[in-house]
Order: sequence, then C-alpha cells, then structure tokens
Amino acid sequence: MRNLYSIALLGTLTFASHLLVAQKSKAYDLQSPDGNITVHVEAGAKMKWSVIHKGQTIIDPSSISLQLGDGTVPGDNARVASASTQKIKTSFQAVNYKKATVINEYNELTLSCRGDYGLIFRAYNDAVAYRFFTKKKGQITIRNEEANFNFTGDHHAFIPIQWDYRDGKTFNSSFEALYHEIRLSQFPKDSLAFLPLLVDVGQNKKVVVLEADLEDYPGMYMDLNETGKGLKGVYAPYPLEVEHAGASKMNLIPTKRADFIAKTDGTRSFPWRAIVISEQDKDLLNNDIVLKLASPPRLQDVSWIKPGQVAWDWWSDWNISHVDFKAGINTDTYKYFIDFAADNGIPYIIMDAGWSPALDLLQVEPELDLQTVIDYGKQKNVGVILWACWSAVLDQMDEVFPKYSSMGVKGFKIDFIDRDDQVAVASTYEIARRAAQYKLIVDFHGVFKPTGLQRTYPNVVSYEGVKGLENYKWANEDQPRYAVTIPYIRMIAGPMDYTPGTMRNASQRNFRPIGGNPMSKGTRVNQMAMYIVYDTPLQMLSDNPTAYRKEQECTDFIVNVPVTSDETIPIDGRVGEYVVLVKRKGDTWFVGAMTDWTPRELSIDFSFLDAGIYRAEIFRDGVNAGRDGTDYKNETAEISAGQTLKVHLAGGGGWVARLEKIR
Repeated sequence: MRNLYSIALLGTLTFASHLLVAQKSKAYDLQSPDGNITVHVEAGAKMKWSVIHKGQTIIDPSSISLQLGDGTVPGDNARVASASTQKIKTSFQAVNYKKATVINEYNELTLSCRGDYGLIFRAYNDAVAYRFFTKKKGQITIRNEEANFNFTGDHHAFIPIQWDYRDGKTFNSSFEALYHEIRLSQFPKDSLAFLPLLVDVGQNKKVVVLEADLEDYPGMYMDLNETGKGLKGVYAPYPLEVEHAGASKMNLIPTKRADFIAKTDGTRSFPWRAIVISEQDKDLLNNDIVLKLASPPRLQDVSWIKPGQVAWDWWSDWNISHVDFKAGINTDTYKYFIDFAADNGIPYIIMDAGWSPALDLLQVEPELDLQTVIDYGKQKNVGVILWACWSAVLDQMDEVFPKYSSMGVKGFKIDFIDRDDQVAVASTYEIARRAAQYKLIVDFHGVFKPTGLQRTYPNVVSYEGVKGLENYKWANEDQPRYAVTIPYIRMIAGPMDYTPGTMRNASQRNFRPIGGNPMSKGTRVNQMAMYIVYDTPLQMLSDNPTAYRKEQECTDFIVNVPVTSDETIPIDGRVGEYVVLVKRKGDTWFVGAMTDWTPRELSIDFSFLDAGIYRAEIFRDGVNAGRDGTDYKNETAEISAGQTLKVHLAGGGGWVARLEKIR
C-alpha cells in the first residue's frame, strides 16, 4: 500500500520504515534509536500522542493543543503540510555538572501544520519529549495550553502537592512538599502538583513527568484529568497587579490575574513536555534529559564561573562559640566564617538574610563592614555570596549588580520568588543574563524546579525547589524517606540546593524541631552521603564552623567531596527506600549510600573501578547509630577492582567511601 505522505528527510538521512511510518492519513510513528520506544502521533480533529515501551503502552492517546487569544487552536483540526525526521547523535561538554560529557542521541519528527504552527517530537532511548512552535507575526496571546498524560491504569505515584487553588488565583508556592504516595485517582481535589512527579506504570517501570526549556512562559502544574487516571497541565494566569505580602513584605504576590497565561512572540518554540522511562529505579539517578532539551549556552566565557562548597550562616542561627565576640551579623562573625573556610579549602561563604534590609539591598547593617569582610576573604581566597530578596533584585538590579560586583562579591542567593507565572519565569532569565554581565553567580531559592536555565546561563549554579534541611528547624516529618526519594525525581530536573551537613543527628525518638539549634533525623553518615548523592555545583555546609571544627575528621571528608564530577554511575536503589551512587573526579572515586528508616544490608560491586588496588577511606554507621545518630566508625581498607563489599546501614543511615588507586 502506497504511503499517503511524501516524507522529506533532513541531511543525508534516507527513509527507514523503523524510524517513521505514515500508517494512514495523519498518523506517524517515531522510534527511539534502540527501537524500544515508539511515539505514535495522530493529527486529526485532535492532535494526540501516545507512547509504547517494549510492547507496553505507557501513555494512551492524549490530546495536546495551544489555545490562542484570537480563538484559533493549534493542534485541533490539524492539517499537516509537511513531515520530516532526522537522526541525531552528538555530544556536548557540560559545564559544572555530574559528568564531563553528555551524549545526546535521539530521533526527531517535525510536523509543520497549516496555520503557521507545528510540533517537534523526540524519542530518546530513555525519554520522549514534544513541543509546539509557532511562526506568526507580532505578539500572540496564549489563553491556555492543553497537555495531557493519559496513563493506562490507576497507577501508584509520587506526587508533590502543596496548596489549594479553588479560587483560581492562588498560584504562589515555595515548591517544597513531601511526596503524596497515592493512586492517580486519589489526587486531592482542589489541589495542584508541581513537577517533576513519578508514576509507577508496572513491570518495574517508572515514568517521571517533567518540562524543559521553560523561557518566557509559565511553569506547568498537574491536575487529574477527566479520565481519572491521567494528568493534565495547569498554568498560572498572567499577573496584572501585585503587592508586597507576608510579615516581612518580601513576597511579591499577584492580586489580579488575566484570563490568559502568556503574551509572547508569535514566532517561537514553546517548552518541552517530557517523560523519562526507566526499567530500573537506579537509572533515574543519572538522567540528562533536561540538560539535553535546554537551549545551548549563551555565555561564551564561562571560565570565571567557579563551583564549590559554601560555609553557610543561616541554618545554624550563627551559633558559633568559644570566641571573644558576640556571634551575629557582624564583621567579626564573618571573618570567623572566612577563617574556617580558608582552613578547610572551602571557596565561599554566604551572608544570608539580615546583612541588609530585605527590601533595600543598597543599605548594609551598621555592625557589618561589608567591604572589610570582602577584602578579608580575598586575602584568604574565600569569596563572598550575598542573599537577596527577589522583589528587591527586580527593583534595584541596575544598581545592585554593578555595585557589589565592583566591591568583589562573587554572587547572589536570590530568594522568595515563590511563583512561576510568565513574569516570574522570564525574570530568572533576565537576572541570569544581567548577573553574567558582572560575573556574578546565582543561586535561586524559593523557586520552581530547574528546567535548563543552568545550561543556557551556566552562572546559575543551583536551585532550591526542594524541601531541604531547613525544614528540620520547624517540622517533624519523614525526611529520611524524602531524602532517598528526591534523587530519583526532583534531581532529574537539575541542581538541588538541599543544604546538608549538620553535625547534630538524631533518631526519630530523640528528634525535636529547634529553630535556634537545629538537628537532623538520621545518622551523621547519612548527612555525609548527601554530599556525594545530591547534585549541585554550589554545595552548602549548613552547620556552623564551631561544630565542624569539633568534628574535624568528618569535615575533612566532606570538604574533599567535589561538587562536580567527570562521571556518575548509579549502583543500586529503589525510590523512597535507598540509593547507592558513585562519582568520579579525576582519578578519585566517591561512593555514597543512604537509606530510609529501614536498616539495610547492601552489597556494593566495585567493578566500576579500573584494574588495581585502591585505598578506601570509609565512614559507616556506628553500632549505636540507631540510638545516637552521631555514632559512626571511620576506617580504611584496601579494595580491589571487581570486589563486592557488604555494608550495613542503620535506620536513616548512610555509608561513604573515598577511593584512590595505590597500585
């Protein structure tokens, strides 16, 4: 039977039936390079996509469209003018990432439709993504976007849900929530989920839903759709009026929103909607899809962007001791932080909230001589990063960035965004661009998940968008389970500023939330393992210098864990239960293992090592770690390539090793 469409293939590609088959009018199949994934696209009354993995339907036919302000709906009654495919296999050097080189291989289908729009579908060996594009003149208004992910059953899922939106206006969030481990049909009414989220589709397969290349467009939330087992996209309407809110007036909250989600250029590509498919949970620990889908770097010179660890003041409430001055937001305290950082090879300190009035970054607290602190740090090769409220940055960016850059500040931690409507998202790109002009790095807090900006502007070195260690200051929650869930879900999106490292570690029985002298749940070694397992080029040491000096051998291990890697290898793990991960920097290997409250006996296979004998410095949970979380054992061992080592993890525990070849 003759095909009804003539397919023009890009480059030197010739037609191959396994790549693209025009099965019948307006139906297309696209396969992944390994042939295991098939994306089926139907272009008719509704544009629909579906996904099959090794014979198992992952996504049932799901309608997608854009709804424009002029009443047209790209995706409905689609008339395909041309279809083309291409095979891509390339690579790029990642900047400040968990591996040096990212292999980027996929097959792509482009459908150009009448009405000046089209869609691009990509099939990777472990993921599927699609995006709309338009080619219209001038500006266009996007009233809504229809994005459906219809699953085949009422599957179990890990869904981060945070707030009630019954009034249709409340789209403000810190994007921090434990996962609701529920069936899809149990999705709470009048609530939204933020991305990424995970669905267990059976046959040992997990699917993570996410988005990428989110620029000048609102972020996508999820709600249950009418099928009762599928999810649909929901977007914050465009903000028309805002006001300063909250006790400190730091939040910039919309009080009036439009009946559309975006006004944007008529010729553009829209964000990628994507799913990651994994047959083994551990493979989710090393996925690069967001970086692959992100826009390429827009900075030619990235040599000035220095990743590293940070001595942080706020979490420990400035609780240094055995000094001859009063601890607090003052010059002497920050000199002490700098001395600690210099003594331990830590390249940065951060001065968190309080160094200036929150809404006026051009003023400095009277007990703090900021220039003296910056100069003192410069003498000791320690850079200073300043905290800043997002609304103040928006108001004062033109003055703040050049002023503090000229003083020697290395970057800003920008907090309390708490929105991802079009205005908020666009601002993160503008902040990144302007900061780069003054060679300032940026750590976004109170912010939505990363979607690739960290590749486009590599001076964006980290994001929060995670329910981090700070929550121990006020909440008694099952953080140990959450801590072994986020590497499989949230961390796929990108760098994650969880802020680990407390030296006060407690069992569930002994834990208390104490804001002025906080502790963590789980063991000391569990905290140490986070430095290996969690990805971020700007990694905090959350406790205070006095505590670290008292625990110097633990501190010595932590500060020698690199914040970027040449290679990442997932060894073992199950979502919400445990994780074992290996990273290599140069010739040195680091192994980190973490568990939830369940004690575990794990076997670690060292076949990832090159042939030879390695000296391993090991920290493991002490025999009494289940009673006293600070109990640990530090020892050394010789490990051969290919050897298997049995390790024990206490409840809420960990295991870490640093390996160097000796012969």
